[in-house]
Amino acid sequence: MTTATASAVDSEKTIRNRRRPSRPGTGVGRPGFAWAAPAAVFFGLFALVPLLLVVVLSFTRWNGLGSPEFAGLENWNKLLDDPVMVKSLWLSLVLTVLGVAVQTPLSILLGVWAAGHQRNRAVLSAIYFVPLLLSITAVSVLWRAVLDPNFGIPSRATWLFGDGNLFGVQAGALGVLVFVSTWQFTPLHTLLYQGAARAIPQVLYQAAQIDGAGRVRQFFHITLPQLRNTVVTSTILMVVGGLTTFDTVLILTQGGPGTDTTNSAYYMYQKAFKSFDFGTASAIALLLVLVAGLVSLVMVRLSGYDRMRSTMEGV
Repeated sequence: MTTATASAVDSEKTIRNRRRPSRPGTGVGRPGFAWAAPAAVFFGLFALVPLLLVVVLSFTRWNGLGSPEFAGLENWNKLLDDPVMVKSLWLSLVLTVLGVAVQTPLSILLGVWAAGHQRNRAVLSAIYFVPLLLSITAVSVLWRAVLDPNFGIPSRATWLFGDGNLFGVQAGALGVLVFVSTWQFTPLHTLLYQGAARAIPQVLYQAAQIDGAGRVRQFFHITLPQLRNTVVTSTILMVVGGLTTFDTVLILTQGGPGTDTTNSAYYMYQKAFKSFDFGTASAIALLLVLVAGLVSLVMVRLSGYDRMRSTMEGV
């Protein structure tokens, strides 16, 4: 075989290999680890290292001064026998469940609506997303003033709020916490659903219209199934945020009345910066991490989210 013939054969093989479609999942076109190195270093320094220190402190006795003393399982045993800790975990779960139950349907409806082409939709969406731009502290201070029992709206609308002291009973205080969290964070989840709703192929709705399906049936049989993975992602964010709610409780209720709104995150703050028991506070923090991680893993497993694969993987 001459050199020219061999070169022609090699060129033909090269062209054929280039035209051959790559199989999904082969990793073609994926960036190397060097691209993720900066994020990995940042995550290690500001997440993994502090978490490791919290794990170590949870087995020590330390008041913030001097050197920590090893205490074994003393802090964990105290938590098991602490009725306030058990109550705080229950309140954290209640706040989380109420937040998910209120924010999820509201976010889905608003997100699907914002994904449409209604008149003045862009202006109304921009106004609605304003709370998302404010800090949690600013929002909490704002609503604390608005709902003040002496000078706020409740004092003027006693026919609706009774004596006006929403913070004086557990039901009212919990309702305020759920309402304020919903007012601020629903726009974030609405944004997630808006993007997901816009990614739904329009041909599905066109086929449904040909079959005579109305908007309600299209919503339940096309939109909701297509939003399944977004629902899981949004719910996980709500669960983690609900279990670690602190700023809102600190400013609005300070755990009151009594300990009726003292969730685990706020109880951790009390142990650390009021009782100066950093060992017990670290144990509470580690417990919250474990609970949030376990709940997230269970949700991912039960929903099948971990088996989702993109058809554009590797591109």
